Amino acid sequence: MTNLEEFVEEINRFEAIISEWDESQRCVAVGLKRAIEALHKEALTRLIKSLKQESISALRHAADDEVVYAVLLYHDLVKQPLPPILQRIQAALDEVRPGLKSHNGDIELVAFKPPDTVEVRLIGTCSSCPASHLTLSQGVEKAIKNYCPEITNVVAVSDRPAVDNTNTGLISPFAPSITTAWVRVATVEQIPDLGIFATKVAGHTLILYRQGDRITCYRNACSHLALPLDTGTVENGIITCPSHGFQYQLETGECLTADVPLQSYPVQMKGEKVFVKLSR
Repeated sequence: MTNLEEFVEEINRFEAIISEWDESQRCVAVGLKRAIEALHKEALTRLIKSLKQESISALRHAADDEVVYAVLLYHDLVKQPLPPILQRIQAALDEVRPGLKSHNGDIELVAFKPPDTVEVRLIGTCSSCPASHLTLSQGVEKAIKNYCPEITNVVAVSDRPAVDNTNTGLISPFAPSITTAWVRVATVEQIPDLGIFATKVAGHTLILYRQGDRITCYRNACSHLALPLDTGTVENGIITCPSHGFQYQLETGECLTADVPLQSYPVQMKGEKVFVKLSR
């Protein structure tokens, strides 16, 4: 026998024979095996301590031998090395990639910044999706930290300018000037009570919801992947995205699935006419 595989094969052959013995015979064999292993582990432990004092390089050289390493590993006297960190990061990204591709997205590794930071870039629909922070924290970050416990920071970088999806009305001072105007979009009777009315006005696709004499207006786009909402079901003032099931409270625009509200627009009534404030 000249290699590790042959040693293992021989051990497996004897274990198969012992497995067919009756319980009392197996107990004797297992007891003998454990006693011998304990003796070997103690001897190896003392040998390692001695080699560490005399020559750590000699110990490392000895552990390079596959049979020596396998025995030391079996007795928990060496740690099983992890693959290189870049290889493990790529394995983590490969794990989440199918889910991203199912939404027409992808991800790429931008940089590993020792000792504990990874930069990634979301691609395709995932780069512009308002729920991309969920994709990062719930999917990508968890996978990377699972494969690489030493990583504590996972950062998404982008070549695109940042977009504010919080509907706060704050605009960058460097953004081009935007003019707004009140635009007639519907009449009250066009909007069913406790239902929605979809329309496209001045380049904006909208849905309007009416509850009695109160009307709200939102962009006709799910905040998840920006797919249309108007064919979704409406129950108890909640609309469900027909594509991936995200749910929104139509009275407020709040998303009940994740922290990604609908984009809302101010509404004004003039008699039976409904006006919405839109950018031009």
